[in-house]
Amino acid sequence: MTRDKDRRFRVTRRTVLEAGTAAAALSFIADAHPVEAQAVADAGSAPDRVTVELRVNGRPQTLTIDPRTTLLDALREHLALTGTKKGCDQGQCGACTVIVNGERINSCLALAVMHDGGDVTTIEGLARGGDLHPMQAAFVDRDALQCGYCTPGQICSAVMVLAEHRAGWPSYATADVASAPALTDAEIRERMSGNICRCSAYANIVAAIRDVAEGERT
Repeated sequence: MTRDKDRRFRVTRRTVLEAGTAAAALSFIADAHPVEAQAVADAGSAPDRVTVELRVNGRPQTLTIDPRTTLLDALREHLALTGTKKGCDQGQCGACTVIVNGERINSCLALAVMHDGGDVTTIEGLARGGDLHPMQAAFVDRDALQCGYCTPGQICSAVMVLAEHRAGWPSYATADVASAPALTDAEIRERMSGNICRCSAYANIVAAIRDVAEGERT
């Protein structure tokens, strides 16, 4: 009986750690209320809305938005251009790639106000009338997609890969940066490395880009 009682109240390193953790948790909870109250007060004082003018897919657009609105949310939530996808929201997957003033960017990392007056092209703006853009058609012919979620960003990025190559821009895979790089498969893969396909359609994506580059689709 005495031995059981001693074992029950024995102080060990484990009991000390458990007691310390519990005390820290209680302290945190006790101090949380004023922090939460301040957070609510800060949230209530939103900044004034701003007017942003964009040219999107050839059409002028005027938006009155919170200055913290990303270009991605401006396109999807305010202009209903939902082809541009929200993937990681951290600029890592490339699903939100659009073309702004002739350069591809991750729209989830760009504030809309940063591109006031800019020319934006999304996946919806690549086709002309009822005709697909050559890159869109190549992706279909090569079956360079599966679930399709990343495909709009892949296509916008692929269009700019060819434009950047024509302009002579080197990449990390370019062996000689002093001369015009050859568009090898390694070059294509490197230049498309910012666009992730979770279905792993990479081989067909490279083939589609090569088709367009070699003039099979004009």
